[in-house]
Amino acid sequence: MKFNLEVIRKDFPILKRKINGYPLAYLDNAASSQRPLLVIDAEKNFYKHNYAAVHRGIHTLSTNATSYMENIRNQVANFINASYSNEIIFVKSTTEGINLIANTWGISNLNSDHNLIITEMEHHSNIVPWQIIAKRVGVEIRVLPINKDGKLCLKALVKLIDKNTRLLAITHVSNVLGIINPIKDIITYAKAAGVVTVVDGAQAIMHNKIDVQDIGCDFYVFSGHKMYGPTGIGILYGRKSILNEMPPWEGGGSMINDVILPNGTTWNNIPWRFEAGTPNIIGIIGLGAALSYIQNLGLNVINQRESDLVCYAYKKLSSISNIVIYSPINNTGIISFNLGQHHAFDVGSFLDKYGIAIRTGHHCAIPLMRHYNVTSMCRVSLSFYNSEDEIDRLVSSLIRINHLFNNQKTLLER
Repeated sequence: MKFNLEVIRKDFPILKRKINGYPLAYLDNAASSQRPLLVIDAEKNFYKHNYAAVHRGIHTLSTNATSYMENIRNQVANFINASYSNEIIFVKSTTEGINLIANTWGISNLNSDHNLIITEMEHHSNIVPWQIIAKRVGVEIRVLPINKDGKLCLKALVKLIDKNTRLLAITHVSNVLGIINPIKDIITYAKAAGVVTVVDGAQAIMHNKIDVQDIGCDFYVFSGHKMYGPTGIGILYGRKSILNEMPPWEGGGSMINDVILPNGTTWNNIPWRFEAGTPNIIGIIGLGAALSYIQNLGLNVINQRESDLVCYAYKKLSSISNIVIYSPINNTGIISFNLGQHHAFDVGSFLDKYGIAIRTGHHCAIPLMRHYNVTSMCRVSLSFYNSEDEIDRLVSSLIRINHLFNNQKTLLER
């Protein structure tokens, strides 16, 4: 498919907005992407014509809604090349997916004799759940550090993994640096040592083709709202053999086989064992539409467009005299930086006045901030629907902010 930016941008109605009198330049896609009309219309049409509770209903609306939901489970399995559709579990987010693993597999398989490994670049969602479990069962947490250029110190992994290592939890793509980790090589090494692997794919799923069989991971987790779908829906992929051995995390409807009082309940098969209660049906419908949009456009097209954009943005941003860029040039569209000694919050607030939306703060990665000896960073994250003109506006606005801040400093010094 030939990429036509003007046509693509018409698919996203919010991009026509003005903020403070300026055209919106939405450069916060790593936090949450925008929704195409295909997704918006799919949700609206489902509510208008097809809504009903799924599972166990015998009437037409319920059986149809159940079919829609299960067809999307198949669609997700095909999208990431899972071996079986029942390896796909619907969760509300990447965060919930990781917590599910920690509170099921983790509680059942970790104890004070064991250790698990996380990395210095992880999002808090792939740190805190393991810290909570560590306090409960006494497992030791080991940290794989990063080096000067922000990449993982893979040589250290050899020393960290030993006979008592049970788990490696690692991000596929850093949400701060945009670095793509050599996930397949890392997992191959961990697998040879008998280590179970959990991959946070929240920042990878919308940029490149993900093949969980090729990667070889035991778990892969991602969210719908970062890939042009709704909030409140995510996916936990788990290898069938492992899922079958895991107990449920939450109890309620749909996840049981039989309930015998006082304590004789037996569990449903996977994946429904892990989907207690009424699911986010509308979110699942929206996620299916988002996957269709991505597939219609083509991940190769998306990847090429975003690669061109990040190179353009990196070159333009590098021309600003006092900018400190933390991200390497070859990444997935994330460029984190600081503007001299100016606080990231101030920079982001000024940019908003010009209609430019970026993310500022610690980006739920405080250990990574400590590595760089900063409390916050500005983060620009690009999507295929962004334009070179928006990047030019960002750069000219940063230059203007620099001028304003420097003049203000001069006045204060007088």
